[in-house]
Amino acid sequence: MNENARVAVYIDFDNVVISRYDDLHGAGHWRRDDARRHSPGDGSEGEVSARLADANVDLGAIIDYASSYGTVALVRAYADWSVAANAAYKHQLIDRAVDLVQLFATSGTKNGADIRLSIDAVDDLFQHADLTHVVIVGGDSDYIPLAQRCKRMGRFVAGIGVTGSTSRALVAACDAFSSYGDLPGVEDRPLPGTTAEESPAEDAPAVDPPVKARKAASRKAATKKATTRAPDATAVATATTPTFSSAATTSSEPAATALLRRAMQVGSGRDDGWQYSSSVKSQMQRLDSTFKEKSLGHSSFRDFVEAHESLVDTKVLDNGQLLVRLR
Repeated sequence: MNENARVAVYIDFDNVVISRYDDLHGAGHWRRDDARRHSPGDGSEGEVSARLADANVDLGAIIDYASSYGTVALVRAYADWSVAANAAYKHQLIDRAVDLVQLFATSGTKNGADIRLSIDAVDDLFQHADLTHVVIVGGDSDYIPLAQRCKRMGRFVAGIGVTGSTSRALVAACDAFSSYGDLPGVEDRPLPGTTAEESPAEDAPAVDPPVKARKAASRKAATKKATTRAPDATAVATATTPTFSSAATTSSEPAATALLRRAMQVGSGRDDGWQYSSSVKSQMQRLDSTFKEKSLGHSSFRDFVEAHESLVDTKVLDNGQLLVRLR
């Protein structure tokens, strides 16, 4: 991460929401369930509403990951916001100051987000020469020319897509690519009202066996993770903006501690896991611009870090610089 780097994030919101839903519930289920007409988590639409809540997309995790490359200068999300499933993200979008681009479907359900997003991205790069990184959130192969053009213009291109819905060629066209499910803070959770051992869709329409097996394996892994590292999972949730989904946390971990944990997780360091404390502080301020260690009663950031010895290890180099690593 370069301290002078400035990042532009472009989100094909329809693509991500639909892909996430189909990844968890089976290919084609978004269209089959007519999920776009339902609102997640309101309890009024029954099974489809619960499925949407289960497939909630954490915008905070996406934007926080983008901030690991530098200062996030702009975030734009493209979708038909009149669709109930998209409008349900209102609070997440407002809280993260996302610039919303309205795209009504001109033919069927196709809204042309890929073309509009690509035009805006190239236009921004010409107008704002200080933008050094471009993050494309969406796995559509239509974004390959955009990734190639951005690289020719000297920008670093990072991609984020949903497993099973991402073009291999797009992955190759980017300088770096991450699966949404692998971002810090993202994990599959069982539906509200079910236990980790229960299937949240036992009475649902049949799902292809490979999909069911993948969901069961994912749920089992999430359960094991929650059992062995419960503080980590809840802390990650508290560090982001609360959402309408079951991702809400009951952790009593102080907000500053959760912020430190999140910054350490999304930040980049040396191969041995150590990070410079100055970089950690910069990352914390990117995630929450209100963070000030002195307002928490600490005379310096080093004092703040050393007060969290149960969370991090510290090491002082010969030149006096402090290194920090998660325990």
